[in-house]
Amino acid sequence: MTTTGKHKFERLTLTILVCLICVICGGTALAQQIGNPTTQDGVLPPRGVYAIRNAHIVTVSGPDIDNGTVVIRDGKIEAVGASVDVPSGAQTIDARGLSVYPGMIDAGTNMGLVEVPQGANGTVDLAEVGEFNPNAKAIIAVNPHSAHIAVTRVEGVTNTVTAPTGGLISGQAALINLLGTSPKEMAVVPYAALVINYPRVSGGRAEFGGFQQQPGNLSETLEANARELDQLRKMLRDAEAYGRARDAYAKDRSLPRPDQNVVLDALVPYVRGEQPVMFRADREAEIRGAIRFAEEMKLKPIILGGDDAWKVASLLKEKNVPVILTGVLSLPLREDDFYDTLYENPAKLQQAGVRFCISTGDAGPEVRNLPLYAGMAAAYGLSKADALKSVTLYPAQIMNVADRLGSIEPGKMANLVVTDGDLLEIRTHIRYLFIDGRSVVLTSRHTELNDAFKNRK
Repeated sequence: MTTTGKHKFERLTLTILVCLICVICGGTALAQQIGNPTTQDGVLPPRGVYAIRNAHIVTVSGPDIDNGTVVIRDGKIEAVGASVDVPSGAQTIDARGLSVYPGMIDAGTNMGLVEVPQGANGTVDLAEVGEFNPNAKAIIAVNPHSAHIAVTRVEGVTNTVTAPTGGLISGQAALINLLGTSPKEMAVVPYAALVINYPRVSGGRAEFGGFQQQPGNLSETLEANARELDQLRKMLRDAEAYGRARDAYAKDRSLPRPDQNVVLDALVPYVRGEQPVMFRADREAEIRGAIRFAEEMKLKPIILGGDDAWKVASLLKEKNVPVILTGVLSLPLREDDFYDTLYENPAKLQQAGVRFCISTGDAGPEVRNLPLYAGMAAAYGLSKADALKSVTLYPAQIMNVADRLGSIEPGKMANLVVTDGDLLEIRTHIRYLFIDGRSVVLTSRHTELNDAFKNRK
């Protein structure tokens, strides 16, 4: 190589190296920019003592309070009422003309498990390989820096149930706060429910939108479903036996020690009825089948999906099985259904006395629209009070965390939203947001893009 050629090669190499460094640094900056902003340097905002004064307080669990005060201390609601003293040194927020609501809860999402589903497989961690994965834990896979988290919480959604998908037993769902720098910081109930995909008996909506196809021969489908249920039944019974053997060994060490089995070990609290099992089921036959199966196996069922729940409302009421409705804004299951069949589903369940809540059933991008789902239900027969409860107190009750979330009461986690209007109204703006008693900056990828381009001509 000539000297001139050598110099050109060195300059080219240096140029490529500089470009690579710029790309890496730029990529890091972009990742920080589109991530989940908490505060500077990725540190959680501190818990403090706050007093929200002169506000209209929508407690949800009790009557509204006009011109009231909410006091927050150490991450919890310390006091709420019309004549509450403001603690010395508290940071005071004058909320005159504003309303305080409990943060909303979406109990049927994949939040934090999916970032870019099309074309970026490395950002999708929804499911494990195989049909039986009860040991798969969503909380381990949650990405706390997902852009969907900040986009969602600035709309007043402070909590989600994040569930895996795929197979017959998908894994364990987690109830999380939408704030944190790690899954551990976000976890409210790390192992909140087991997720089972009840075998589908006919075509219908897929788990998160679109239409799915089933085998055309109904008898073949039913036979395949029966085989899957037999497999599921065997695994659950094996888990029950494994749990008994484990307990027996713990009491008497002279007995043979059972071999460690992480799959069966994960199922033990569910087969004992200590924790709930979510059955994904939409059609009437699937819902009835899931209830029968849960009763046979002594499980504690929750129906996730429930498009046909209104058809089996009396059975759901009789068996006290709650429903997480994910299809309120979806197209009807059948071509000959009325257009408003799913809009009216919550109202019909409420009238029948069935426990229910409303969810978007979304992977992440659309969870921010949760108040619109509840608002649509309110427009089609559900009372305004129940529409609000369907995204606050009701999901908290179904997920067994009503002692911590879902309403504004002393002792509960300070997940609060301060608004300039009705929480379920699309024109309402969030003015202040607290999660776990921490004041959250109201920025997201959406607000950043709006600020960047709103003045462009």
